[in-house]
Amino acid sequence: MEPIKTFTSRTVVLPTENIDTDQIIPARFLKATSKNGLGDKLFSDWRFTGDGQVKADFALNKPEAKGARVLVAGDNFGCGSSREHAPWALYDYGFRAVISTSIADIFKNNSLKNGLLPITLDAAVHAKLLATPDAEITVSLEQQTVTLADGTSAKFSVDPFSRYCLLNGIDELQFLLEQDDLIKKFEASRT
Repeated sequence: MEPIKTFTSRTVVLPTENIDTDQIIPARFLKATSKNGLGDKLFSDWRFTGDGQVKADFALNKPEAKGARVLVAGDNFGCGSSREHAPWALYDYGFRAVISTSIADIFKNNSLKNGLLPITLDAAVHAKLLATPDAEITVSLEQQTVTLADGTSAKFSVDPFSRYCLLNGIDELQFLLEQDDLIKKFEASRT
């Protein structure tokens, strides 16, 4: 995983509320066991017509969305099933943070374990982001802040363990493997 510290990016705004994981990555793509390539299927039913043609008016298909690392979504993002493929698809597409006023707990936990930073902000700051699509913002996991182009800064919270893993670009297994020497030392002292 790519470490997340502080980065500046344009945003893609998807103001729809209650976006569930089946809309993020439709069930027909859940057979994949690899994270690679899932970004191509992200919001597939919204991005493409039934015959695979690009819907030019969809936010992710607009030229200004290319390279954006922050998705600003409506309230209650990631609700629905617990499919881990949803944060995989967002990450593979290139997003490193999702901002909303509320994010479903299971989606939030899956995101944190897979290198995607879920950020909840208060309604006033969120409304500013929704009103300014393609805005450039700075996300700092180090400071736990989001700073808008107009200078508005808002704090967000992340549990300390998830923050540590994201800052270092590791998952839970990598964290445990890094503790191998300490574990061996502890085990040796238990005789």
